[in-house]
Amino acid sequence: MPSPPHDALVNLFANRPQLAVEILRDYLGADLPVTPLIRRESSTFNTRPSDDLESDLVFVMGPPQKPVHAIIVEVQRDKSKDEKQLARYAAALWLMLSCDVSILVVCPDRNAADHYAQPIKSGLTGYRPRPWVLGPDDIPVITDPQEAAAHPELAAMSVMVHGRDRKVVEAFTTALADVTDEHAPKYYEYAYSMSGPDIRSLLEEIMKSASTEWPVYSPFAREHFGRGKAEGKAEGKVEGRTEGKTEEASRSVLLVLDARGFKVPDDVSTRIVTCTDLAQLETWLARAATAQTLQGLFDEVG
Repeated sequence: MPSPPHDALVNLFANRPQLAVEILRDYLGADLPVTPLIRRESSTFNTRPSDDLESDLVFVMGPPQKPVHAIIVEVQRDKSKDEKQLARYAAALWLMLSCDVSILVVCPDRNAADHYAQPIKSGLTGYRPRPWVLGPDDIPVITDPQEAAAHPELAAMSVMVHGRDRKVVEAFTTALADVTDEHAPKYYEYAYSMSGPDIRSLLEEIMKSASTEWPVYSPFAREHFGRGKAEGKAEGKVEGRTEGKTEEASRSVLLVLDARGFKVPDDVSTRIVTCTDLAQLETWLARAATAQTLQGLFDEVG
């Protein structure tokens, strides 16, 4: 079963498909097609008649009817995965999509990175794909809060790999207040989940000492940085839990609307995320599943 750090890294890439392209093109030097279109694709391949292959993530560049490039993202924290499996992923995806395929292996461990950076002996004559590998030496040491705010995904990975440097963690936590990306509430959670115990302790220490009012988005933040926090007081804990539930409910409403294809304007999004009435949010969530228009979300039943 995948470990929580593995899941956190996978989710970091899953929530922003363009990240895999940027890393391959800007940090590893891959020559990729220029297109603004990239989407997450099913990561399960079938090699008839029987075997299902499942990678961590697959992203496809270009229009659905004519893909121009596919990227397989694998997170490997050790050398346990048979590298031939990566070659099979690439071959199966090439057969499915009829376009070129890149393999990106993200390895927080230096030994694992060196292992997967070698050409793969697939067992098929002439077919020796070489993965692109993002190892600890390729992840930048980000100590500038402005740079961390501009590249929060890389900043979270920088904490994971280089977080024993206090300046890296300080830059990351300072940048959180300036990040306006829709996934901003998750970056601390990603960094915390991906990091080792010593880096987690440093994250907690710096967050505890900060005077900033942090948003409530993780168990640690809910405990220490809930709006109106009152550490050690039952009233404060209840308030923090309630706010956590309303924030989760508002995000759920927006996710359902997005999944159903609604383009939510800023004023509607603001109305939803600033609502502090949990019962009202739960009503909107139920309506979001069936509403034919955005106005139908707010219409009261007469």
